[in-house]
Amino acid sequence: MNGDKNLEPLVYLNGQMVPASIAHLAIYDAGVVQGATVTELTRTFHQKPYKLDEHLDRLFRALRYTRMDIALSKEQLAAISLELVEQNARLLADGDELGLVQFVTAGEYPTYAGMAGRPVRTTPTICVHTFALPFELWARKMQAGLHLVTPSIRHVPPACYDPKMKYRSRMHFYLAEKEAQMVDPEASALLLDLDGNLTETNAANFLLVERGTIVSPTTINTLPGISRDTVIGLAGKLGIPFSERSLQVFNAINADEAFVSSTPYCLMPVTKINRLPIGDGKPGPVFRRLIQAWSLEVGLDIEKQIIAGGKRRHPAGISC
Repeated sequence: MNGDKNLEPLVYLNGQMVPASIAHLAIYDAGVVQGATVTELTRTFHQKPYKLDEHLDRLFRALRYTRMDIALSKEQLAAISLELVEQNARLLADGDELGLVQFVTAGEYPTYAGMAGRPVRTTPTICVHTFALPFELWARKMQAGLHLVTPSIRHVPPACYDPKMKYRSRMHFYLAEKEAQMVDPEASALLLDLDGNLTETNAANFLLVERGTIVSPTTINTLPGISRDTVIGLAGKLGIPFSERSLQVFNAINADEAFVSSTPYCLMPVTKINRLPIGDGKPGPVFRRLIQAWSLEVGLDIEKQIIAGGKRRHPAGISC
């Protein structure tokens, strides 16, 4: 570790910077009682936040949609986030990076908080915290590919709440992951919508390649990911066509290759769906071109960083 190993990370919670060990939510917070939480996750490169502005823009759109007024401007929350990264990055081991999380809940739930012995705080709970990116969870999958399973659990339809909001009310994803792991213990769940169209995983956008074109499920019922937007931009620079349309399991099974995009690891190949290989069952050439272009953009080899970080923490390698 860099610096004093006895130090612990700081957390911003409701206006104060406090040690992580004492940063707690009340048991009657609406984030606990109702799952009423919107959130964002940014990662660092060279221990500096990447695309923080885009993530905060999306967070503030979600706050407006959920009617949560945090009494902070985007610039103020950005300053808090940057200060926290600067403080906590000092505790990282060489070669490690931070995940930066902002989350906001609807405040304390009045029905349950009545015996708290103090006035109920109905203003939003605001928290910003960091964690060391767990490269060991992704190292082997970055090389061999992720396995996906489409469970019986379906994605929440957009008629319930808009998927352009990043939120934490995710019991359907939890159940879907458990079901997928009964099929393949190392798999992640790729949810279908009520009509059988492919949507997303619990943490990533899904994309496939057909005859040299990257194809994405529509954003009618999926989060328009910032990493997905990065893929679109990189594809344009590389001259790789991109399209968006409804996709079914049939399309994934018959794709030339597939991958998922997500903030913590950027891009990861998908080599199996429902136990069937996609393409030749190996990470494909479009994935390789995109991850190399992304690496050039951020000034480091993303794949190499994840694999090296995984070996440094767990020499034998593990998977999530």
